[in-house]
Amino acid sequence: MELLQLQYFLEVARLEHVTEAARSLHVTQSSLSKTIQRLEEDLGVPLFDRTGRKLRLNEFGSRFLRRAERALFELEQGKQEISDLSSPEHGTLELAVTTASTLPNILREFRKKRPYIQFHVQMLTTQEMVTRLHRGEVDFCLSSPPIEEDDIECQIVFLDPILVAVPKGHRLADRSCVSLTELRDEWFVGVKRGYGTRDLVDSLCKSVGFVPKYVYEGDEPARLITLVEGEIGIAFIPSTARDSREHISYLQVADHELVREIALLWHRSRYISRAALEFREVVVEYFGALSK
Repeated sequence: MELLQLQYFLEVARLEHVTEAARSLHVTQSSLSKTIQRLEEDLGVPLFDRTGRKLRLNEFGSRFLRRAERALFELEQGKQEISDLSSPEHGTLELAVTTASTLPNILREFRKKRPYIQFHVQMLTTQEMVTRLHRGEVDFCLSSPPIEEDDIECQIVFLDPILVAVPKGHRLADRSCVSLTELRDEWFVGVKRGYGTRDLVDSLCKSVGFVPKYVYEGDEPARLITLVEGEIGIAFIPSTARDSREHISYLQVADHELVREIALLWHRSRYISRAALEFREVVVEYFGALSK
């Protein structure tokens, strides 16, 4: 059994399509198919049920996938550890976030301590982030909501009130607070379902008898303030993402505790470099200062 076979198998298992997997791996379809076939011959069983170029893991494949992921995970951790020992001042910090509003300040503080460490940041939905955590592909995640799973460490670092942002000419602009039920007939702009803040807000609104009407749903939270300012709709905005534009008013939610928990997440078994440990310290210190 070869390492290349395992790598190809994982990609086919993830995409369940020969053409897409070959494109992702930058190999020909015939080469990919032959590699998977040799792996199945080595194991003595088929790993996929086949319909044309569409594949679906069968029971053998599902069981083998868990073992293959664990084997490649351990090899990658060994690579990371050796890299850290040989060149501790360099490297790349892999980050994933569902909440990005505080990230620029955090990265600015970290760069002062580790100027030669590179960053790679992905803005993801909660499910996408959890998938990458399980695969050991990221060092840390900043997430809202927190995630409680066996192989994931979760440290809540901040309780972030969610405010209602309205344009200055809005009927509520002169208010300091508003009840959720008063927002029943409003038009909203927001992020797509799957992001923690959106799911939290939708759930709470549903509990008081209405579903928010969205005229815009996107995956760039920073754009929402511009849309509010343009009077496209109002928005639920975490306090850490508050923008001090003169044409926006922010209202507290009066009758419900609308607060998101921001958590720092990491894989229990992933090797944590010295740079990554310092990043965690910066995150905790940053949110500790906000809480004072």
